[in-house]
Amino acid sequence: MSVKRLILILLLFPFISRAQTTTISGKITTNVSHTGIGKVSVFLSNSSFGTETADDGTFRLAGVKPGQYTLVASSIGFQEYTQSVLVGNEPINLDITLNPKVTQLRGVVISSEADWKRNYEMFRKQFIGDDDNAKKCDVKNPHELNLIYHGKKLQLEAWTNDFLVIENKALGYRVKFLVDTFSSSGIQDITQWQGQVVFQELPGSVSQKKAWKQKRAETYYGSSRHFLRSLYKNTLGQEGFIVYKLTRELNPDRPDEGVILHNIKKFQQSFYRDSLNYWISKQNMSRYYHENLIRQPLQPYQVCATTSQPGIFLLHFTDCLYVIYTRRHEETDFKDLYRPLDMENFETSILTLHGPYAVFDMNGVIFKDVPLSEGTWSKSKIADLLPFNYSPEDDK
Repeated sequence: MSVKRLILILLLFPFISRAQTTTISGKITTNVSHTGIGKVSVFLSNSSFGTETADDGTFRLAGVKPGQYTLVASSIGFQEYTQSVLVGNEPINLDITLNPKVTQLRGVVISSEADWKRNYEMFRKQFIGDDDNAKKCDVKNPHELNLIYHGKKLQLEAWTNDFLVIENKALGYRVKFLVDTFSSSGIQDITQWQGQVVFQELPGSVSQKKAWKQKRAETYYGSSRHFLRSLYKNTLGQEGFIVYKLTRELNPDRPDEGVILHNIKKFQQSFYRDSLNYWISKQNMSRYYHENLIRQPLQPYQVCATTSQPGIFLLHFTDCLYVIYTRRHEETDFKDLYRPLDMENFETSILTLHGPYAVFDMNGVIFKDVPLSEGTWSKSKIADLLPFNYSPEDDK
């Protein structure tokens, strides 16, 4: 092969890589008259791919990367439509029918302004976060939120009837959330939410866009998405990850978290300081004991498997997966995160499966049976959320 031909191939390679995208198109009609519906919002949830239908109901999403997505069609007066779409390299054409919306009353939330503000600050911390990125997030319509706090269960619930709009000025996105359910448990220390999300690029100066690209890359590297992409590509070591197996047991001497919190609250309101100190000491105990880190690095084939569907993978392991990212140090002290004394304080996350495996796609997105995350990855909130189709190489 001539030198000129080799140079030409190398120059074209980035464009060849970018060409591995496809188009999703189709038409949206009513189930009554079967006529096209215009101005329907069509987007791939958790991505930056979105558009509106033309007057005849047609739409087109171009440049979509392969992966598993949820396509959403939303319009006033119609029931929201969702469909799982597995995107490969072939174009996809969809015929979508929307049904008239049946009004459902979800209950009226009545609370004082002081209660709403308290609940909102709790929601903001648990949903958006409290890191540097979160401090640069501006919620444009906070009163779109319905908030209920259950004092006895130490649980906050939230939902929206329309999109909650957040301008993330740290990462350069306008993020629109349709929050179906949100729950944050003070007893279990677990936050869960379900809903639809779409990203839009914020307008900005050249210097702002440069700063956003740098911050996006910082947020991505070391994340669970970065890890999963490195896992199926068999590049863990090159990307800075080390994976071990962790075995552990629940500490039998530590009572249930609900019991601990109940007694702390009870004795805070009394003169029994010894009893209060006793329950605080129980709270400070580790949740686990007999922890053993098997310091033999796991190989990708030991925890990752392909499926019959191209671009879809299984994450499988027993006990816990102990993931270390060696290119950044951890700044947070996690009480229950096991770390041997001779191990450097790198960012570390622990994954626990709810079932025999979790399912993820080539974008590094888990879309079935999401594992429980502890440590570094547990800190990630909406302020650190990037579109599923984000890649640092594309941002360059």
